[in-house]
Amino acid sequence: MDPATTRPSASPGNFGPAWIFLCLAFCAHVADEALTGFLNVYNPTVIAMRARLSWFPMPTFEYRQWLVGLIIANLVLLALTPFAYRNARGLRPLAYFYAGVMLLNGMGHTVFTVLGHTVASVQFPRPAPGFYSSPFLLITSIYLFMRLRATLPRSSPAH
Repeated sequence: MDPATTRPSASPGNFGPAWIFLCLAFCAHVADEALTGFLNVYNPTVIAMRARLSWFPMPTFEYRQWLVGLIIANLVLLALTPFAYRNARGLRPLAYFYAGVMLLNGMGHTVFTVLGHTVASVQFPRPAPGFYSSPFLLITSIYLFMRLRATLPRSSPAH
């Protein structure tokens, strides 16, 4: 009997399913934001932050440019899915970054929903635009973190 087939830990697995779930949650989140007027909150928030902090680095967007940019980002991330299924080492840093950004994104929409505003001058009726898909971002980003940890490539023992 082949020892590799008798030990479940012989294969480190991959983070492909977690990656694709987060990609799909991100697609849903973009649709949620587009349908609930996200830029009507985002752009005034950026303008208010720039007035307060001249170094604030976030741009404002026109609807078309914002949506096309996010669609392209989603397509690129989805195109990387085969590498996640191969547990590619080169994708792992991006996967950690992606999961972290999406976790913060989901948390931000949740916090702003509770507060009813982003900054004092930018208030909105609850829930915040993009809130409905935020739980999916939170769950799938945590799942990706967990799969990344569980699929760490193991170094071969010295012979």
